[in-house]
Amino acid sequence: MQSAIERDRNNKIIMYVVLTIMAFIMLVPFAWMILTAVKTNQEAISVDPFYILPHSGWHWENFAEVWRSYNFLILYKNTLLMIFFRVVCACLTATMAGYAFGRLKFPGKNFMFALVLIQMMIPSQIFIIPQYLMVSNLHLLDTTAGLVFPGIVTAFGTYLLKTGYQGLPMDLEEAASIDGCNIGQRFLQILMPLTRSSMVSLGIFTALFAFKDLMWPMIVCTSAQTTTLSAGLAKMQGQYGSNYPTMMASAVLAVIPMIVIYVIFQKQFVEGIATSGGKL
Repeated sequence: MQSAIERDRNNKIIMYVVLTIMAFIMLVPFAWMILTAVKTNQEAISVDPFYILPHSGWHWENFAEVWRSYNFLILYKNTLLMIFFRVVCACLTATMAGYAFGRLKFPGKNFMFALVLIQMMIPSQIFIIPQYLMVSNLHLLDTTAGLVFPGIVTAFGTYLLKTGYQGLPMDLEEAASIDGCNIGQRFLQILMPLTRSSMVSLGIFTALFAFKDLMWPMIVCTSAQTTTLSAGLAKMQGQYGSNYPTMMASAVLAVIPMIVIYVIFQKQFVEGIATSGGKL
């Protein structure tokens, strides 16, 4: 018995050591970004000698220079608005479509769901030109609504919610129907609250995809007043060229919103990722 306990303890120690090493490896690029942001450009590009820590002091003025050049408050606002509305629209449309595909019977159901699956298999870049033409005809270019437009519906979310609804017992809906609930009441009051974990997962993935979206904001937004953090960073790279400390300072400022969101909703992040079986 003692040997089994010791073996279990040793396995835990090995697992914790491996996880600690992996966590350290993943944090190294982030730490290097921060250290580069407070160096001079000469220290950042120096190879011999190679500087890990700033040699001539911590140059926080790199952050001030970036903040003066670009209004990060506007970038934060545009990015957070895009994330918020994309999450709301994706969860709203996906949960209704998922309920229809997962619980209802109607003509053409399998064919329509096959179209959803086909959309998941096609690279998203193929839809950029049709989406741009639609946004242009709706006169939504250079607006927050134009940024949100591609995220109004989501094939991935529809599939995820369909799976969630199919996993619920049929007895729940049958009992609610016997009690006199109509289809809207069964959906809103009985089944939708039970798919909360799937909606949390969808919200997490939608927020991450929206935050990392680069191509669409660069296409649809032409002014600094409507662009997002990802597109703003791309424009900063063209402006600052090989000034790596300034570029890293802008990157540090850009990741702050997602870090704050993660700290606030850490429990929901872990729950959603664990429930969906997905990975970031």
